[in-house]
Formats: sequence, C-alpha cells, structure tokens
Amino acid sequence: MKYVRPLNMFLDLHKAKALQRGGRLLGLDVGDKYVGLAVSDLDSKIASPLSVLLRKKSTLELMASDFQSLVSKLSLVGFVVGYPFDRQRGTPEAVQVKLLIEDLCKTRKLEGIKYTYWDECFTSKNVELLLKPLSFHPVQSKTIVDKFAAVGILQGYLDYVNRKLTLDQKPSPLLNSS
Repeated sequence: MKYVRPLNMFLDLHKAKALQRGGRLLGLDVGDKYVGLAVSDLDSKIASPLSVLLRKKSTLELMASDFQSLVSKLSLVGFVVGYPFDRQRGTPEAVQVKLLIEDLCKTRKLEGIKYTYWDECFTSKNVELLLKPLSFHPVQSKTIVDKFAAVGILQGYLDYVNRKLTLDQKPSPLLNSS
C-alpha cells in the first residue's frame, strides 16, 4: 500500500485511467472493534454501504485477506481512510487508524493499492443522530453506524475531488474576456 495525498490519488488514478476502466474506491471508517466499509460506484460519484469487518489484532491477517478479496472482486484501486484530523493534538482515534494502516501495509497483501486519509469529522455522530429515533438493537445500530460513517467519509472525498476536477476543467472567465 502506498500513501498519496487526497487530490493526487484521484488525479493519479484518473490519469492512469484506472477509474475509467471500472476501478472503484473503498471508504474505511476505522473504529475500536469494527471497520465500516463503503464502495464507490463505477463513475466515482456515489458511495454506498458495503459491510463491516471485525477488528482485532489477532484477525489482522484475515482482515488483510478480506481486503485482498474485495480488491479483486470489486476492482478496487484505492482506499479512502477516515482520519480524525485534530490540529491541536494527536487523538487516540488517530493513533489507532495509523496503526491499522501500518499493520495492513506490513502484511504485504495489498501491494499496489493507493490510500489516502480523509477527515471523518462527525461522520459517526451524524449517523447516530439519524438512527436514534429508529430504536435499533445496539449491536445492529453499531454496524449500521460504521457502514454509513464509511459512506460519509467516501462521499465527502468523492464530492471534493469531483468538484475540484469540474472547477479545474472550466475555463476562467477572466482569461476568455477580450
């Protein structure tokens, strides 16, 4: 796995035509016990919930194998990993995200996959607030929260890069006035 800055990852994949050939992106919401997953559509415009993986140190190899399987099954070309950016201090959540990615890199099962970090601010809280009136069982609620938090992370990233691409391709009105 190789870290690439957010916009650069999308531009690199776009340039390599990886996205045009049906490549998709996977969004990850890393938590204490679970990793919520979301996948982009073939046009890299819409994120959809996928599943939740159990996260334990003892199941890291299994998790890496699950990711490897998803890469081939869904034609994944990049991971967008939710990261709690806090300019003031490093948070325990940020440490656990970095450790998971480092551990996945060490397995060497995901060679060639690019990944980037994307701000996950309040994604889980937003989903929790939406689910509260529905009165789900706590375990069911947690897995739904994790999946849809991953959707929020990936959708935020897709919206940003697609907006950026659209703006960069439009001619500047200042340059066209004669």
